[in-house]
Amino acid sequence: MSEPADRRKYYRLDTRWPVTIILNSVTVEGETTSISAQGVSITCDESLLLGVSTSFDETLLLNEICTLHIRPPDYYSIKVSGKVVWTDMHGIDGENKTVGIGVYIVEISDKDRVYFKDILSAPAG
Repeated sequence: MSEPADRRKYYRLDTRWPVTIILNSVTVEGETTSISAQGVSITCDESLLLGVSTSFDETLLLNEICTLHIRPPDYYSIKVSGKVVWTDMHGIDGENKTVGIGVYIVEISDKDRVYFKDILSAPAG
């Protein structure tokens, strides 16, 4: 059986970089799972997100603007302003503790955008 076509517009690079997420005055530590020219996929501990919403309704996070501080190896911390475009608040691990968040990049410095572009176009290996 063939795999479905990937409908994503932009190439994604698998990453495991520490990231700090600031949303509604709550700070959460997480880890990137992939980056693209337009967005970042992140995982973090579900219990840390409980401070964002008393009802823990995943729709409360959608379209929220957050600040990310992404820390790639051998580069300084990258500050990104982004919009939460998807969440998996039901857990993406076997213990239903880890959640996923997709963030569309709204604002990033020109220098950091060039860094993302460079690493995304670098040959694998």
